[in-house]
Amino acid sequence: MPDWPVVPLYAFLVVVAFCRAGGTYLVGRGARGAAGRRWSLDNAWLARGEEVVRRFGAPAVTLCFLTVGVQTAVNLAAGTLRMPLRRYVPALFLGALIWAGVYLTVGIAVVETFWGGSRPWALLGVLAAVAATAVLVRHLLRRRPQH
Repeated sequence: MPDWPVVPLYAFLVVVAFCRAGGTYLVGRGARGAAGRRWSLDNAWLARGEEVVRRFGAPAVTLCFLTVGVQTAVNLAAGTLRMPLRRYVPALFLGALIWAGVYLTVGIAVVETFWGGSRPWALLGVLAAVAATAVLVRHLLRRRPQH
């Protein structure tokens, strides 16, 4: 294991995950409140959805931190469907702990692979290739005719 400040990095990542996902949940709650003031949300299907989220949403919130691209949707849905805070916050905290552990271990491994060895230029090459690809895709998308 490299000589990294692992505990402070882990704590920082937990706070980042907790604040980001918690903020997304709050956006969902706010959107639900605004929608409720504008439209009638007394539908049976919505009530069923809220009940499912209340009963089974906590594991979904925790496990979404092991996915890529689903975390925002799950946390937004938890807020929009009014998942109770007494169930959401512990699930969020556990998910943030898991996410921070994955990112810290994988992150350290990636950085050490590129910078810890004798190949610091490999990381720069990968970053340059990613940047060039992004520029090329952007250029091609701009040239495409709009329908």
